[in-house]
Amino acid sequence: MTIAVVLVAAGRGERLGADKPKAFVELAGRTLLEHAIRRIFVVDGVTQLIIAAPASHLAETNQILESVANEFVTAAKNVSIKDLVVIAGGGTRQESISNALSVVAEATEVLLVHDAARALTPPEVFERVAQSVLETGLATIPVVPIVDTIKRISGEVVLDTVDRQTLRIAQTPQGFQAFELLEAYRVATEDFTDDSSLVQSVGATLRFVDGDSAALKITTPNDLVTAEALLAEQSELPAIYRTGVGVDVHRFTDDPAKPLFLGGVEWPGERGLDGHSDGDAVAHAIVDALLAAAGLGDIGFNFGVDRPEFAGASGQVFLTATVAKLAEAGFKVVNVSVQIIGNRPKVGPNRAATEAELSRLVEAPVTVGATTTDGLGFLGNTEGVAAVANALLIRTQVG
Repeated sequence: MTIAVVLVAAGRGERLGADKPKAFVELAGRTLLEHAIRRIFVVDGVTQLIIAAPASHLAETNQILESVANEFVTAAKNVSIKDLVVIAGGGTRQESISNALSVVAEATEVLLVHDAARALTPPEVFERVAQSVLETGLATIPVVPIVDTIKRISGEVVLDTVDRQTLRIAQTPQGFQAFELLEAYRVATEDFTDDSSLVQSVGATLRFVDGDSAALKITTPNDLVTAEALLAEQSELPAIYRTGVGVDVHRFTDDPAKPLFLGGVEWPGERGLDGHSDGDAVAHAIVDALLAAAGLGDIGFNFGVDRPEFAGASGQVFLTATVAKLAEAGFKVVNVSVQIIGNRPKVGPNRAATEAELSRLVEAPVTVGATTTDGLGFLGNTEGVAAVANALLIRTQVG
């Protein structure tokens, strides 16, 4: 059996919020593209791999492909792929695949079309799909069950509940007899969301095999977190999760002109807080929690009062620098919870804005709560503000 795999890696990744094409976003220290390639390299029977990449990233794609190939050769791993091709993708997914099909080897029996966004698809899924095509001659896709209740709607009205037992979620790779897919693309007159829809439009029969939950499509930042957890479960990452606690306290200033900043947000009409920086107790507590979880010391060690460049610095500066330190150490924030303690300020009016800004700064969900000390101590006397933060990190790379 000769199998060619077309790997589509030309997506822009706008919903992922990345400043680069999706396939070149990193997951656990490797690009999605590299994760996908590494899994394809161990699929039995694959003789050709064609990658449709953005025209702007052809050189980088070739470098990644060559690096993986050299690693497998050096490790003396048995790889059947002899023909590696990188080609420029098009303006749509279908155009990218059409470009890739133009260089498919003539001897190819089975064509598998796969998305780099499904970077963690196990090799066994490729093999199930290819074997189905070879044995039945039918186009084959991997699917997984739908676990949610599905509603059919019209406008804002729910019409009825759809029987989910008859529904499945389609994944990739999708497999075809080579001549069948080539002919379907030759006569295609409209765009389809996937290749199985295209071949069905010209009369092909479609069957399915079991997919895999690991073959999730990485589209949003939350999908990256899920993918990182999957990698950890697969023992590709050590020390899966780390937690940390941070506490900070600042007294109110006597300077009426100093504004109050908490959580990187200005709170109008409130007295500011004393401190070497802007006195942002919430941001500082979160920084300590993040650094503690990663084993990187504390805010004093990293941004101490002996550092004149941080005099008057905003909490935003500390949070941004801390997230960068976490990334260098191989960690990513999963979520943060912070509690503000004191009589003032009243948190309710600024909760949503503060949570949004903190979530942006740490690149993960942040929740903000508040409580008082029932009149006890300096916090009960409205002399200052305290904050306690808890952070959860996930390890994203070894080292």
